[in-house]
Amino acid sequence: MAERLVADVMVERLRSWGVERVFGYSGDGINGFMGALRRAGGDVEFVQARHEEAAAFMAVGHAKYTGRVGVVTSTQGPGAVHLLNGLYDAKLDSVPVVAIIGQQNRSVLGSGYMQEIELLTLFKDVAAQFAQMVSTPEQLPMVLDRAFRTALETRSPCVVIVPHDIQKAPAPDLEQEHGIIITSPQWRPARVLPQEEDLAAAADVLNAGSKVALLVGQGAKTAQAEVVAIAEQLGAGITTSLLGKPYVDETLPFVVGTMGHLGSTASAHLMGSCDTLLIVGSNDPWTEFYPPPGAARAVQIDIDGRKIGNRYPVEVGLVGDAAETLRELMSRIGSRSPDQPRDRSREPWRAEIERQVRDWHALAEERSRVPAHPVNPELVVRELNGRLPANAQLSIDVGSCVYWYARQLILPPGVPAHVSGTLASMGCSIPYGIAAKLARPDRPMVVLTGDGAMQMAGIAELITVAHRWRQWADPRFVVCVLNNRELAEVTWEQRETESEPRFPDSQELPDFPYAGYAELLGLAGIRVDDPHQLADAWDRAFAADRPVVLEVLTDPDVPLLPPFPAGAEKLDGMRTALAEEGGAGAGAAGLLDTYAAQEEPGGD
Repeated sequence: MAERLVADVMVERLRSWGVERVFGYSGDGINGFMGALRRAGGDVEFVQARHEEAAAFMAVGHAKYTGRVGVVTSTQGPGAVHLLNGLYDAKLDSVPVVAIIGQQNRSVLGSGYMQEIELLTLFKDVAAQFAQMVSTPEQLPMVLDRAFRTALETRSPCVVIVPHDIQKAPAPDLEQEHGIIITSPQWRPARVLPQEEDLAAAADVLNAGSKVALLVGQGAKTAQAEVVAIAEQLGAGITTSLLGKPYVDETLPFVVGTMGHLGSTASAHLMGSCDTLLIVGSNDPWTEFYPPPGAARAVQIDIDGRKIGNRYPVEVGLVGDAAETLRELMSRIGSRSPDQPRDRSREPWRAEIERQVRDWHALAEERSRVPAHPVNPELVVRELNGRLPANAQLSIDVGSCVYWYARQLILPPGVPAHVSGTLASMGCSIPYGIAAKLARPDRPMVVLTGDGAMQMAGIAELITVAHRWRQWADPRFVVCVLNNRELAEVTWEQRETESEPRFPDSQELPDFPYAGYAELLGLAGIRVDDPHQLADAWDRAFAADRPVVLEVLTDPDVPLLPPFPAGAEKLDGMRTALAEEGGAGAGAAGLLDTYAAQEEPGGD
């Protein structure tokens, strides 16, 4: 029987923590770990990405879609450096990830050896909650246990560095003695509730408000029913952060859509007109779209006390679980006996919100039908409504596609949708999708991405899709590529924030046959260059017997106009930039004027 090594203990400990798969890319620094994974016979699956950055995104995706710890591994040196982007995605979006990273033998550290990097310094910021190098075999179980517990408790990435010689060392027989710490792979979430006096103070603020708004983030994931219930109780409107969008039913007449730069006109009205704001599980950074400081009294609920008052000057902060805290608040709000008449003082506010929602839905529909060359990207995403399977999973990349997702797609209840929300890193969507598909191979997967993100990371990871799809119970993995040959979000940001014209050398992208490339990989490819083809193209994609790349040629001139009044303040700078572009900017200028007129009072 082969000798049991520390690397085998690593695999055993991962299984004890419920880890089903590890994402990564091999290299000499983790050869010992790779050998242990092989010996385990698939007890913990190894998923090979095409690049360590994509592997890290897969680990983040696993954590986002499953709620469990995502695990990624890499060798030292360049492999470790490549993990940083994905780990920062985990840090900024608050999801638990553990990175297991190889290192050269302890005997050569400090010599400037091949691929030797001071890894603890490299990961000091991204893994601020826990980063540790294992120095002895006896230390390994304790360090892994602490990494997992910390990742779960702080919802952040943690790093464990295991030198190559430690991985190859004999597994220790641990006994209780001085200098040896024996730990167990256990963690349970605490029940966290605010203090009674804080609940009472928050209820007083909310009861006093006549125009109440809710801003809901991903922290309300398990409080969806409570969010709706308290909104009904307060006669409030609900807006969401980008990360909170999947957790509120946007078919409700008082749900105004996403807030912020990529949000809806109804959300801008809600946040700009409310006198009371209840923030639930959100740390959304678009502070210029919050009510002006002092214009609204505010209450905030968050499980992490460090986020209280982080974006807006709140009057009462409630540190606690969102669902339980909302239930406690509801018992203190608007209490009346059954024989008392219903409080109708907030009904005009609710009616105003619902009118704004209807107006927004009409505007979104109108904008999707604005003629563009060749296809309006808003229509591409809008046509997904009613076609997205009820059991689907969705991933969205970074770029202009996020705007169309936020504004045009109504998610069926229970459909998870994830994006690199705070780091906003391009290239995340296909790695996210692969992780989600591996976790639930029986559910169809839809990826929305732009051509910039595809060229950055997606094209390579389509190889991973092609390698694995035959193992999936439901083979549907639909990648919709909005191909406009442009870094469109960058172009519009440059016009908006810098009043600078488009810089082709910076924003123009080389064309690439995305659908044709899919066919080379043995996948299906569909190419659309006419809006009348869209409905049939989506239907064909969902009916396919294999993954599909749906490539749609879209118009980069469709403007990324913020909702008014913020959008109105941006018009002069955009128009100045477009005037400098001359004839090349004429199409974009015309579309910008069309969009602006639609938002102005009495606009068509």
